[in-house]
Amino acid sequence: MNILLQWLLNAGIIYGLASLLPSVTIKNFGTALLVAALLAVLNTFIGWIIRFPLNLVSFFLLSGLVRLVVAAILLKLIDNFLSDFEIKGFWPALLIALAISLAGSLIDRQVPTERMIQSGYVAVR
Repeated sequence: MNILLQWLLNAGIIYGLASLLPSVTIKNFGTALLVAALLAVLNTFIGWIIRFPLNLVSFFLLSGLVRLVVAAILLKLIDNFLSDFEIKGFWPALLIALAISLAGSLIDRQVPTERMIQSGYVAVR
C-alpha cells in the first residue's frame, strides 16, 4: 500500500510543481506517473552506483544531500529520455527532488510499514 501511495504522491508532486514552475513542463498526469515510476526504477538500479562514490568522497557525512543531488540528476536524465517532460536547469530538478523527499518522509512518518512497526518504530503524533 505504501508503494502505491508513494508513487501517486510523487506523481502529484511532479505534476503540481510542473504547473507552478515555469522552467518545468509536463504534458499530463499520465506522464507524471511515468516520470515517478522511472525515477523509482532508476533510483533503485542506478542511483546507488552514483551515490556510493559521492558518499565515499564526503565520508558518508552528507548522505541526505547526496541523495537529493542524485535524485535531481536522475530527473534530468529522465528529461532527456521523455519528450513530454522537460526541466530547464538543475535547480528546478533539485527542488522537485527535495519536495519528493520531504513528502516521502512525511508518509513514512504517518503510515509506517510493517517492517518499521516490527522494529519498534513509534509514529510521532
